[in-house]
Amino acid sequence: MPKTATALTEITLRSLKPPASGQRTVWDTMPNFGVRVSQGGAKSFVVLLGRNGLRHTIGRYPVISLQDARGEARRLLAERTLGQHRSKSITFERALPLFISAQYQGKRERSKKETERLLRRHFLPKFRSDRLSNITTERLSQILDRLANTPSIQRHALTAIGTFLRWSIAGRYITHNPSEGLKFSKPKSRTRTLSDEEIAAVWRATNDASVFGKIVRLCLLLGQRRGEIANLRAEYIDWAARTITFPPEIVKNSREHTIPFGKLAGSILNKLPKEGSLFPGAFGAQCFNGWSKSKCTLDNECKISNWTLHDLRRTLATNLAALGTPPHVVERILNHVTGVISGVSAVYNKYTYMGEMRKAFDAWEQHVKAIARRSCRVA
Repeated sequence: MPKTATALTEITLRSLKPPASGQRTVWDTMPNFGVRVSQGGAKSFVVLLGRNGLRHTIGRYPVISLQDARGEARRLLAERTLGQHRSKSITFERALPLFISAQYQGKRERSKKETERLLRRHFLPKFRSDRLSNITTERLSQILDRLANTPSIQRHALTAIGTFLRWSIAGRYITHNPSEGLKFSKPKSRTRTLSDEEIAAVWRATNDASVFGKIVRLCLLLGQRRGEIANLRAEYIDWAARTITFPPEIVKNSREHTIPFGKLAGSILNKLPKEGSLFPGAFGAQCFNGWSKSKCTLDNECKISNWTLHDLRRTLATNLAALGTPPHVVERILNHVTGVISGVSAVYNKYTYMGEMRKAFDAWEQHVKAIARRSCRVA
């Protein structure tokens, strides 16, 4: 039982200084409730439960507000005191920040942001004011069925809500997981590559005036994932060396990735902002977020069916091979962790293949320009 207490306020929380080493706990005037401050400055709300003073972490400040943390502490203490075994009453909106704070402490920031994005976009609008106990398998199915046209998003959304609901069971907010039994078959691996005529059609349908058009052209010219291109920032570009360095936090395999860029890609990059995000999103989003609507518009303009932006990555790889680029150079461009340079080879082979990649990109840009010119003459 804490012997000293301080009335915690937003001001006192912000002014708390980290200890020189280890952790220290500042206890509130509310019994058994306090905030633990680590050496690194992280502040987490805690509550002591039971006779033995079991310490339970509620969540991290300021993700969890002082008011919400106090309310959660009161519920936990009441449940322990009264010996309640029924599920606690809490809404989806209120549980979401508690889940993110507790589940992703010390884990990859990218995973945290993606899970939160999926939950906020696909489930929060439907479950906002609902108690967690009111979430049913039928209601989950209705939400997920609407994502059938985007099977990858559908599977990721199911994974996110399943993780959230398992956390809810552990926290005694619900007694069973309504997502259990929901499965969606994994689609076959895509093999689609665009023909020269289709590449030319995509090139004609995109232009320098459109933000989405710039992203699509850079995906085609550089072969990187759409999320990596959309998250580009001015500081990632080295104009003297004519390279782009993608930091680990925006790359799928969490490995820093540096590639050169050619004149055609450089002409697009040169027209983008000179500081901060190159493709800021709407309504305060960190990066471009208008994928579905923009892709539908592009499909109508280029008259190509059954293709995705990720197919541009496969198209580049296939064409580079046809142009004589060695497989290990293609892998470097794509930042693959399997293949020729993997395992022990990846550990010992630190050669960057920058010259070889630059030669490959120059050949690819010449090919793109050639088929674009042929298309214009035919048109």
